[in-house]
Amino acid sequence: MPLGQRKFGERMPLVAIDPGLHGGVALLRGDGSILARPMPLAGRELDLVELARIIQDCGPQWLIVEKVGSRPGQGVASTFRFGLGYGALLGLGAGLGVPVELVTPQRWKGVVLHGSLKDKNAAIAYCRRAFPGVPLVPPGCRKPHDGMADALCLLEYGRRTLAGATEPTTVSP
Repeated sequence: MPLGQRKFGERMPLVAIDPGLHGGVALLRGDGSILARPMPLAGRELDLVELARIIQDCGPQWLIVEKVGSRPGQGVASTFRFGLGYGALLGLGAGLGVPVELVTPQRWKGVVLHGSLKDKNAAIAYCRRAFPGVPLVPPGCRKPHDGMADALCLLEYGRRTLAGATEPTTVSP
C-alpha cells in the first residue's frame, strides 16, 4: 500500500518501526523511495505475516525499532499485550535475518528533532517538511498518524547513523 515516496541519494534499504497497535512502519527502499504506513493489524493484534512481507519486500540491511518499555499507570493486561507485540517484532527481525537496531526515543529525537519540543506535533511537523510526498493522513482518517511520523523520524535517524547520510533530510519551510 504505497502512501507516498521521496528519493534520497543513499541506497541502503532500511525499515523503521514505531511499535504498538497505533504505531507505524517506514521504509527506505534501495531505489531511494520512502514509504510509510500504519502498523498492519489483524483485528486488535499485530499482523505479523503482513509485517514480515513488508520487511522482506524491502530487503533492508537494518530494522530500526524504537526501544520502549512499560509506562507508569499502564494496566497489567495492556502492558503484557504491548510487550508480547514488541517481542514479536524483535523475533520477526531475527527470524528474517535482519539486524535490529534498538533506539530510545530520547536518542532519535535528539538527532532528528534537535531544537524542537520533541513531541508528537514536532515529529509530524518535521515529517511534513522533510517528506512532503509522504502523506501522514491514512485513508479514512482526518488527522495525521503520529505512529507513521515517529517511524519516519526513526528512519531518518537510521539514514543518518547507519546509512552514513551526511546531510539531514530537510526541506525549507
